[in-house]
Amino acid sequence: MALQITTARPDPALLDLPWSTPLEDWPEEHLAALPRGISRHIVRFVKLSGRVIAVKEIKEDIARREYAMLRNLRRLDQPSVEPFGVVSGRVAADGTPLDACLLTRHLKFSLPYRALFSQGLRPGTETRLIDALAVLLVRLHLTGFWWGDVSLSNTLFRRDAGSFAAWLVDAETGELLPALSDGQRAHDLDIARVNIAGELMDLQAGELLDEAIDPVVISNRIVTRYEELWRELTAMEEFDTGERWRVEERIRRLNSVGFDVDELAISTDIDGTRISIQPKVVDAGHHSRRLLRLTGLDVGEGQARRLLNDLDSYRAASDRQNDDEELVAHDWLTRIYEPLTRRVPRELSGKLEPAELFHEVLEHRWYMAERAQHDIPIEDAIEDYVASILPSKPDEVSVVGVDTVEMPVIAD
Repeated sequence: MALQITTARPDPALLDLPWSTPLEDWPEEHLAALPRGISRHIVRFVKLSGRVIAVKEIKEDIARREYAMLRNLRRLDQPSVEPFGVVSGRVAADGTPLDACLLTRHLKFSLPYRALFSQGLRPGTETRLIDALAVLLVRLHLTGFWWGDVSLSNTLFRRDAGSFAAWLVDAETGELLPALSDGQRAHDLDIARVNIAGELMDLQAGELLDEAIDPVVISNRIVTRYEELWRELTAMEEFDTGERWRVEERIRRLNSVGFDVDELAISTDIDGTRISIQPKVVDAGHHSRRLLRLTGLDVGEGQARRLLNDLDSYRAASDRQNDDEELVAHDWLTRIYEPLTRRVPRELSGKLEPAELFHEVLEHRWYMAERAQHDIPIEDAIEDYVASILPSKPDEVSVVGVDTVEMPVIAD
């Protein structure tokens, strides 16, 4: 049996990896020390041509199906890990056939939930993770994706201006359909609720989660937050014809939670006295798209909202409300954002991604101003932050310290 490598971006270095060795026995020289979450399968992070890829040992048909599914999700602009390839036809030195491997790119500055809790985060972290997962699940369901195994373990989290953004990391059980029924959505939610409760109980058993927190109550939050967001994005709204301003209000509400309206159905009753509106097509990333258009910065939705607020403050402080928005944004980028993020020494650059660093410096400046009871220049805030706060933070571009936990697969 010949080794077969399927990849959209061929890299000759793939041929140098020890494919004839079971993944759990790969030598340390090929491995990258990154945190790995709970998995049914053997998973290792591997160094490849200056990048890091995740390698999951899995049956060939499942690997190819998941590879295709992840490619489809990326084409649909869903927050999911980037598929890199599939390696099949693996044979051990003694002639024993080995399972195929699915390759995905490591998502920089992302963390599995266990790694986050191992850092001793502040109270409320568990609810912020659930909120991020709810947003991810709504986005996937709007696209017609049924996950089938919703959990914290199958999700990666990136810091997003004090909150978190969630990324799908395992699509093994997923299905992409034209649309999901209410029953399919409810099934995914029920899976999420049960899995999350179990995962939080596991954290408590490992003394990583406060015993006063009720895992069942927290896990039920996924249902509440999901239903609130789903209703805001999809529900029909009726009002009198004299209240047409409510159309714009509905769009603004959707924008405020990070969604754009691509298509809106508007209808009137027979006598024309009542109007009904219902969003038909909504896209996530309202703030991040606006920031990308103005500055070229590609950041998380919460980070984009924070950066845009600072851009608006800069515009007002410099009395440039009547100037072209793109010109003001360019000046803000070159005079405020870039000089600030460049103040970080090279040895500390792996602590936080630049947009998250900028957010934290703004927070730090607010606390400094509150203590001093007067405004603090941004230059003083970044200097104090780099000296007193940043060095104590873990390197999140590639966090070390949480090993793989493999779940036994029990045959029926």
